[in-house]
Amino acid sequence: MKINKYFLLTGLTIIALSSSNLAFGQDDCTESESCSRKCAAAEKSQVKQTEFKQLPAASKKCWINESNYFVYEFADRPKLGTVVLKIRIFDKDGKQVTNLKVTGNSGMPSMRGAHDSGMVEFRLNKKGDYLLPVNIVMAGVWDVQLVFHQNGKELFRGSFEFKI
Repeated sequence: MKINKYFLLTGLTIIALSSSNLAFGQDDCTESESCSRKCAAAEKSQVKQTEFKQLPAASKKCWINESNYFVYEFADRPKLGTVVLKIRIFDKDGKQVTNLKVTGNSGMPSMRGAHDSGMVEFRLNKKGDYLLPVNIVMAGVWDVQLVFHQNGKELFRGSFEFKI
């Protein structure tokens, strides 16, 4: 008998919660149409901010803007453990430049957030190469997202995938 009373009380609670959620949802639906458009525009702008251009294969020119391009490659063939990603940036005349800031995030697209490095700034070596250690913790498809900045302004976002 106690089980039935518990079930009955639980069932009524669920019905009451469901009814209050429906009422809450109805209140949201009565908001003005312009508010809905504003919300949709905000969502779209958030998507645009996180979009990354798909990059060509390693060692191919990737244009950042009209005056700069870069090439990327791993120092060694990627495998489990830490591998170094190297980026070299050039001006349109082919002269290497080091006046940009580059950040990168590595992770597994199928497990977003589980193995991500977070945005980490590349370091410049004496040769003017931008370097980023990428920690590969398991086999599968990985991606690297790159963001290029100059004078505090974001210039370009790109990403590429590789498989271990």
